[in-house]
Amino acid sequence: MRGEDKQGFGGERRGLNPNYFLPKPVKVGDVVEVTIEGTASRGDGLAKVNGFVVFVKGTKPGDKLTVKIVEVRTKFAIGEPVSAGSAAAASQGSSGSEPEGSDSEAQ
Repeated sequence: MRGEDKQGFGGERRGLNPNYFLPKPVKVGDVVEVTIEGTASRGDGLAKVNGFVVFVKGTKPGDKLTVKIVEVRTKFAIGEPVSAGSAAAASQGSSGSEPEGSDSEAQ
């Protein structure tokens, strides 16, 4: 019995996920427009970019927002919401640390 092939039981199919080496549709620092499609088990918003899952904290299904990717893993990415005004600045590498209300002070 020891030398027999076990089929269906046990972990014979161990190894790397074939998707591990495929390029991801997002990378750290990317700024993307997403629509939150659902809620993950921990309460984060769940969006997809070309089928690749992106988790965004503090969002709810139906939200449409701009997200900056802060971490990319094998099967998913983590993004943070950015305001519409700072999306262009974030894509240019700015830290987005402009104080709120600066537009009203310029008038």
